[in-house]
Amino acid sequence: MTFSHDTEQALGTLVRLVNTLPGPNSQVDTMDSLEDLEKFVQEREFSAVGTLTEKDLSEVRELRPLFSPVFTTESDATAAAMINAIVARGTTTPRLTNHDGHPWHIHYSRDGASLACRITVECGIALAQVISAGERERLRRCEAPDCDDALIDLSRNRSKRYCDARTCGNRLHVAAYRERRKASGE
Repeated sequence: MTFSHDTEQALGTLVRLVNTLPGPNSQVDTMDSLEDLEKFVQEREFSAVGTLTEKDLSEVRELRPLFSPVFTTESDATAAAMINAIVARGTTTPRLTNHDGHPWHIHYSRDGASLACRITVECGIALAQVISAGERERLRRCEAPDCDDALIDLSRNRSKRYCDARTCGNRLHVAAYRERRKASGE
């Protein structure tokens, strides 16, 4: 399943946002300051974002625990209920746009909407598209034993097991290689 550029962009934003929450192996909140939020906005290439405030930071931080459980639910119906509740928090006004060199695509939030509203609606709609396409299993958590970061598997064969935020896959492959070498007496 191939999703549109804007859907993949929103899913990437969502994963990055959820992964700012402190995890079991790292109690560091990486969305703790306005500087963190500004970096997030720049990394995720949000267009037309004005001056960010402490209110923006607070509102965006409040979204993380709403989105996070979508990556661990095992039911389309449960995921759909979560997503519907999330999207209902925002104000949707779908419109076509072609900014910053991107082809025509749909923005679901109104002009001038807060950053939190934009994230709520854009990421919520992207998740709705994943669920409605029957692709919920693409939403998961990293399988590394010391990581629980969220990930979206956009590979053709749904084989992605490790997050992109850290070097989880590489670390585990190196450890397995070393264990094989040790077992063979090399």
